[in-house]
Amino acid sequence: MCIPPAGNAMGISQICDLDNEAERAAPPGRMSFEEFLAWCDEDTWAEWVDGEVVVLTPANMRHQDIGLFLAALISEFAVSYKLGKVVVAPFLVRLPEPLSRGREPDILYITNERISILKETYCDGAPDLIVEVTSPESFARDRGEKYVEYEAAGVREYWLIDPDRRQAEFYRLGQGGRYRSIPLDERGVYVSAVLPGLWLKVDWLWEGPLPSVITCLKEMGVV
Repeated sequence: MCIPPAGNAMGISQICDLDNEAERAAPPGRMSFEEFLAWCDEDTWAEWVDGEVVVLTPANMRHQDIGLFLAALISEFAVSYKLGKVVVAPFLVRLPEPLSRGREPDILYITNERISILKETYCDGAPDLIVEVTSPESFARDRGEKYVEYEAAGVREYWLIDPDRRQAEFYRLGQGGRYRSIPLDERGVYVSAVLPGLWLKVDWLWEGPLPSVITCLKEMGVV
């Protein structure tokens, strides 16, 4: 399973053959972020939390399908308007201090103005947009710990997509650096603030099979 490259907007090789990922056992004891980077390879799905390694459960097919669809949609939009860079898991985000966290979002987006935080093997700071596609194993973590951490780190926009419940939540940083929930419009559409002009019809996510990205971009007027 692999999406063809879309310019150089994201590490497409990272989203190929996701279903072949093998779960690695977490090493014993605590380690620094630098030691974690040395232990973790490009095929490892794990996070660094307060010096400890948390190995993640590989995603199921529906999770992957929705994640790849959203990654391709956002990436093609960002490439078309030269807005920034999209990266998909596995790729670590080191949240700014004092948070001792190295998280593994499903999708992250960084504007051109902040592209310097994107390092060779990790993102050193808060992305402008994070998308998490929940699974039964990750639901509490994505809606609890990560919500609080992304808010505190200054992630400007957070999309939380739950395929099991067919539920999509969208949050933006408001006054005081707190997230506020953004409702869909009367068409069932969410309009992004971080990527001006990008909108998402939430019902697309629950279609089976998912619509083609080109069809959706045409409806948005991008192509």
